[in-house]
Amino acid sequence: MANRHLSRSIVLQTLFELDIREIDKKVAEEILLRNTTEFAPGIGDHAFMTKLLDTVVSKKPEIDKIIEKAAPDWPLEKIAVVDRNVLRLGLAELLFSDKDEVPAKVAINEAIELAKSFGGESSGKFINGVLGAVYKEMGEPGKDQVSKKKKDEIAFEDMPIEKKVGAVVYCKQDDEYYVALVHDVFGHWTLSKGGLEDGEDDETGLKRIINEELGIEIKELLDKLGENEYVANHPEKGKHRKQVTYYLVSADHDDVKLGESGGLDDARWFKLKEILDLNFYDDILPLVTKAIKKLATDKTTK
Repeated sequence: MANRHLSRSIVLQTLFELDIREIDKKVAEEILLRNTTEFAPGIGDHAFMTKLLDTVVSKKPEIDKIIEKAAPDWPLEKIAVVDRNVLRLGLAELLFSDKDEVPAKVAINEAIELAKSFGGESSGKFINGVLGAVYKEMGEPGKDQVSKKKKDEIAFEDMPIEKKVGAVVYCKQDDEYYVALVHDVFGHWTLSKGGLEDGEDDETGLKRIINEELGIEIKELLDKLGENEYVANHPEKGKHRKQVTYYLVSADHDDVKLGESGGLDDARWFKLKEILDLNFYDDILPLVTKAIKKLATDKTTK
């Protein structure tokens, strides 16, 4: 069965590109196909994604007017690009989809989850507030509908686990510390990470991953910064747990060259004082902060 949440993520990414690059509608489906091929090959849900994208694009003027009415304190151009397009996607499903296929509660909950995954700290609450207001204006259709748990739904503890590793990569140049970060297509700076291959330990895997993603060599694996875990969906694997262990690693101040990792569009070195002004995901910021504090402490004690 196709993974609709993943499908919506691909559509959101396409809407994000259309918005920031002001691309003509005619090439929207080409971008959707490219994103699907890159991030979800074999998903087999292209008809759903194409229909959803076409609905958002064709109904955009009408949807934007509804956003302006439902969020009068937030001019459309002042809403973060991710949040703006999550609202467009959510409203397209809430207002124009087949309610038997996408019940109102599903449309709202899916939009909230997208906002939590790809937006800022308060994005989920913002999306919930706007869509909730529209839902009430609609008379709360399906309010009393009881959802049924899928028979084949896997309990969290029974989900297969995929091990991954990531790192805060730092170097020292001219008595100044730098950290190498990657930038994703949703507008966040984040850490290089990847899955471990058979037979790899964390250090061996990190050396390969950082070299593939940043084009630089790790000199030394230092402190363990922490672990993150989240549930992911895959068109073939289904739901599974991804456990990511993050480390602080050192490297030389070589030029970073972004590899062909899907979903990333930039990579660069930052001085420590520049980093906390960047846009990070909520689960990544504590790891970066911990690394910065350690490096700053080491700098002041030497």
